[in-house]
Amino acid sequence: MSDTQNYQHQLDTKIQKIRADFAEFNLPDLTVFPSPPSHYRMRAEFKIWQAGEFASYAMFAPGPVKTPVAIEAFTAASTTINRLMPLIMDNINQQAPLRYKLFEAHFLTSTTGEALVSLVYHTPLTPLWQAHADELCHRLGINIVGRSRGQKMIVGRDYVNEEFIVQGRKFHYRHSENSFTQPNGFVCEHMLNWAAEHTQNLGGDLLELYCGNGNFTLPLTQNFNQVLATEVAKVSVADAHHNIARNNITNLQVLRMSSAELADALTQKRQFRRLGDLDLKRYQFSTVFVDPPRCGLDTQTLDFIKRFPNILYISCNPESLKHNLHELSNTHRIQAMALFDQFPFTDHIETGVLLAQQ
Repeated sequence: MSDTQNYQHQLDTKIQKIRADFAEFNLPDLTVFPSPPSHYRMRAEFKIWQAGEFASYAMFAPGPVKTPVAIEAFTAASTTINRLMPLIMDNINQQAPLRYKLFEAHFLTSTTGEALVSLVYHTPLTPLWQAHADELCHRLGINIVGRSRGQKMIVGRDYVNEEFIVQGRKFHYRHSENSFTQPNGFVCEHMLNWAAEHTQNLGGDLLELYCGNGNFTLPLTQNFNQVLATEVAKVSVADAHHNIARNNITNLQVLRMSSAELADALTQKRQFRRLGDLDLKRYQFSTVFVDPPRCGLDTQTLDFIKRFPNILYISCNPESLKHNLHELSNTHRIQAMALFDQFPFTDHIETGVLLAQQ
């Protein structure tokens, strides 16, 4: 089979699995968003294999015994990552301060071609390391972060800028080092457009839980009068506030709170000083949006979101989604469902579901 045929075969297998696993919910037509079969990952992490005075990228072969395999390229990663991999390793092997006790290299790129490389060490970083990193940064036009225990050195900046076009409008994002971002930039743009398309006529206000850096939140503000979003990760909250200002969004408020805390605040079970003078009673929520971790939604959050007329649910784990839908189907009906192939040639399946109250 050609690479294209191989890709389509694995995608068809995923489609069949979703249709079979969720047949009991009387699904509408499943919308499928494929990925490019290669060069789709905007980020990648590699171990560094040290052999004498020579270092190389390494990944571990599957199996009970972890065996490192030296690699020079990684076709799943973006073209920017593959272009930079040999250039950076050549410099690491030529400069002892860059190679000494280096054990990991993390790449973060964007669809616009920006790159951030994090080099992780088992030894403290020195001014000599910084001088070599600075020279490499300027020569390759990249940003570098050096890390060792309790130490972080930034050469350039510790983020990349990303852009996605949603319903004809360009949105700008800051993606910071060590914060969550969608790994497949091409499929991410499809996800944003699908979410925006299926919420454009819902009206009212939107509540979003687990908003991250505002990835979905920013374009969804176009479809609602007001948007209230929560996130607990400090770096993601800072990025969200930056992205709000960068995109001139005026109807969005991001709070650093857990979903459970916000549920308590909205139901007046508890009061929180961090809300300041924000009046939660002014919101008229028609929709709640959740994008939970692999374990899905906990019982308290499930009970909380049932009160909303519409639920938009992005899931990275079909098993936890199915478990949650067993509960949500008591009050809501699936209106639309999509499969987003974030990780080609793996068992991973990302889905989106829109539910409306019965």
